[in-house]
This record gives sequence, structure tokens and C-alpha cells, in this order.
Amino acid sequence: SSSQGCKMALKLQKRLAASILKCGQRKIWLDPSETSEISMANSRQNIRKLYKDGFVIRKPTVIHSRFRVNERQAAKRKGRHMGKGKRKGTRDARFPRKVQWMRRQRVLRRLLRKYREQQKIDKHLYHDLYLKCKGNEFKNKTTLIEHIYRRKADLQRERNIMSQAENRKERFKAKKLRKEARKLEQANAAAEELIQGDKSA
Repeated sequence: SSSQGCKMALKLQKRLAASILKCGQRKIWLDPSETSEISMANSRQNIRKLYKDGFVIRKPTVIHSRFRVNERQAAKRKGRHMGKGKRKGTRDARFPRKVQWMRRQRVLRRLLRKYREQQKIDKHLYHDLYLKCKGNEFKNKTTLIEHIYRRKADLQRERNIMSQAENRKERFKAKKLRKEARKLEQANAAAEELIQGDKSA
């Protein structure tokens, strides 16, 4: 009963100490061998003195270790503990298709924007590829890049063919002009010969 009374007597001291040390009453330790002296302290100043002397102590916080949690998370990142028996939600709930779609679109559109700014593609090709991305034609960035290189190669080939055709046309035109000029010269020469023949006769 005396220990019960002592506990009751130290209730005030515990409350004051908790207020001073800014913690809960369960964190306060009162020295059991100095109960008589502690029970005499009935002001904050006295409690502060007892704290300074080491008769009142604030208990350290209990450590809740995260070692096991961190270890398990590291294993999960490797793909352990992720089998069918560990899954609760549906596939769409765990990783929604909409989120996958948005991420893919953002990646592809960012690439197109970058290529347009670097002038690797013109605005017409950009628009065409933008609509193809929206139409789910490219499953990832690699396929889009490959498609761009193929398109650029095709465009270059078309340009080369066009330029070759133009060159051929120009050459043919020049040849035709030369032929006509030669014919004209020959005709002029024949006419002159006739005139000279008439004069001599």
C-alpha cells in the first residue's frame, strides 16, 4: 500500500516532468531510490533541478527497426514474393492500362517534339507520326525511332529518284536542242552551197 501511495504521490512530478521535457508520461523515469526527494519537488523549477541531477530521466524512444522491411522490399524489387499467390487485385487494378497508355504516349510525343526541335523531322512528318502514335501503331520508343529512320530513308530515296529524273529530262532536252541546232546548221550549210552553185553557174 505504501508503494501505491508513493506512486500516487509522484503523479504530479511525472506530469510536470512530461510537460517540461515535452514527451508523454510513459517516457518519464523517476529514480526509485530518490522517491522522498522527488516527492518534495512540487514546482517546475524543482523538477528541472532533479532532471539536471539525473533523478528524472526522459527514456529513449523505442526503435522500431526497418531492417526486415528494407530487406523484403529489396527482394521484391528483384521480383521475389510477387507470384500469383501474393497478388490481391486484378492485373488492371495493380497497373492500369490507362496509366501504361499515358506513359507510352508521353514518351513517344516527347521524342517527336525533340526530333522536330532538332530538325531531324519536318512539321509534316511530325504531324503524321503524331497521329500514328495516337493510333497505337508504335508499342515503344525503339519502334518509333526505327520507323522514323525508315521513313527518312524512303523520302531520301524518292528525292534522289526525282532529282535523277529531272537530270535525265534536262539532259534529254539539251540533247534535243543540240540536235535541232545541228539540223539547222546543216540546212543553212546546204542552202549556202546551193546559192554558191547558182552563182558559179
